[in-house]
Amino acid sequence: MSEYNKNDFHTEDDGIEFLDINYIDENNDEYDGHYDSHYDSHYGNQDSSSRRSTVSTPTQSRNTSTKNKPVSVVSEIISYVKIIVIAIVIAFVFTQYVIVNAQVPTGSMKNTIMEGDRLIGFRLAYVFSEPQRGDIVIFKFPDDESENYVKRIIGVPGDVIQITDGHVYVNGELSPESYIREAMIDTGTEQTYIVPEDSYFMLGDNRNSSKDSRYWVNTFVQRKKILAKVVFRYYDGENKRLDFSMIK
Repeated sequence: MSEYNKNDFHTEDDGIEFLDINYIDENNDEYDGHYDSHYDSHYGNQDSSSRRSTVSTPTQSRNTSTKNKPVSVVSEIISYVKIIVIAIVIAFVFTQYVIVNAQVPTGSMKNTIMEGDRLIGFRLAYVFSEPQRGDIVIFKFPDDESENYVKRIIGVPGDVIQITDGHVYVNGELSPESYIREAMIDTGTEQTYIVPEDSYFMLGDNRNSSKDSRYWVNTFVQRKKILAKVVFRYYDGENKRLDFSMIK
C-alpha cells in the first residue's frame, strides 16, 4: 500500500482577509460609506467608486471559497480510491504468489490440524530447497486438480514405502510418527510403494480416516503440484476462536 502523502490532498488556506470597508472605527461606530475630511485630505479626492472597486466584498470571498470546495472533495475521493485499488492489487499478488489462506473441511489430519481450522501456507518455502519428509503441504489433488488437499509428506523421490502390520516403513526403517492420532488399523496385507522422481507420497495424520496416497488412482503428488508448505494456524475451528500457532 502506498504511504499517505499529505501533498496528495488539496487544501485551502484559512488565512484572514483584510477588508477596507464596513470596518469599525475607534469610536465603535460602523463606517457608513461617507468619507470624512481627514480621509480625503490624506488620500486625496479620489472617486469613491474607484476606491470601492479595489477591494473584494465578503460575499465575493465566500462565493470563491464555495466554488473551490467541490474540487477539493473530488480530489480527496480520488486519492482514497487510488489507495483502495493499490491495496487490492497488493493483496491479490500476495495471495497468488506468497501465501495460501486455506480452511480445512475434514478431520483427515487430526490431531495436528482439526476440522474447520484456518491455515496459512507459504508458497515460497521450496524456492531454494526441496520438500522434506514430515512437511505438511497444500497441493492439487492428483485425481481432481480442481480440489486442494493438505497432507503430510511421508516419502520423497526414490523412497521405498512399506505399510504392514499397521506401521509405516521408509527404506526399511520404521517411520517415527509421534504425530498420528491413533495406530493404523492392520488390513492384513502389505503395501509397497516406490516413489518416482520428482514426486511425493502423502498420508494424513488421522490414518484411519484419511483419503491419501494409499487410495488415490494417481498415487503420488508431483513436485509442481505442491502449492505451499503449511506454516501456522490462525483460527481454531474446534473451539471457534483465533489461535496463532505453528504447525509441525
